[in-house]
Amino acid sequence: MSASRAVRAVFLDRDGTINVDRHYLSKAEQFELIPGAERALRQLQDAGFQLIVVTNQSGIGRGYYTEDDLHSVNARMKELLTPAGVTFTEIYFSPESPEQPSRGRKPSPAFLFDARDQFGVDLAQSYMVGDKWIDVETGWNAGCAASLLVRTGYGATTEQKEAHRLGAAVVVDDLPAAAAWILAQTQPG
Repeated sequence: MSASRAVRAVFLDRDGTINVDRHYLSKAEQFELIPGAERALRQLQDAGFQLIVVTNQSGIGRGYYTEDDLHSVNARMKELLTPAGVTFTEIYFSPESPEQPSRGRKPSPAFLFDARDQFGVDLAQSYMVGDKWIDVETGWNAGCAASLLVRTGYGATTEQKEAHRLGAAVVVDDLPAAAAWILAQTQPG
């Protein structure tokens, strides 16, 4: 497969990256997109990137909400993004709490490897975007071209607390800035 024909993806954390973080978001009516998210996601999609959500949802494992609640929130996210023509290739989620064994809980790259195997994603030409250190680690663990930390959600706090570990991570203000950075790296000229 030539580089120009490779399947590229942007892997996205959900809470604090695509939408305003509401501690253990469980109600669809509380879902609110971060300003500019629709346009940013559409720009990435129009540039040929698959959009894939990778989210830890420990509230399920902790008993704070159900898997059905999660699916309702995700349905609301899709509903709000549909007018912009944004579609997700997949939404992977890890329902386990941190102390439970988990194959996919970030910073595990398992879901990114699943996307590679299921959809032919070239991880070396793909990006991970999130608001926590574990998101940055996930991208690195999978061999993505870059991991981007957004300052929305927990990102500004993460930038301060983890400054010594961020190294090669790209730190940007929000999802629109992340999209602009990714597109600048991948557009000719």
